[in-house]
Amino acid sequence: MDELRMIAGGPCRSGEDDKCGNGDCPTVYATPEPGMLAIQGYDVAHPTPEGESVVLIPEGILKEAARGRGWL
Repeated sequence: MDELRMIAGGPCRSGEDDKCGNGDCPTVYATPEPGMLAIQGYDVAHPTPEGESVVLIPEGILKEAARGRGWL
């Protein structure tokens, strides 16, 4: 996927509470594929098929992404 657009989360801005500890927070991206989102989050130890991952992101980020897509 070459055209990801950040719609929720992302780097913490200076002066804000950096819950991630490193300024690079969980993020939700819109993709060119209708109905699909790309998620950056914390690694989870869970078996998955080749080429797939399970990540943890805060619930608030998904709500923010839904608002960013006009779903809420």
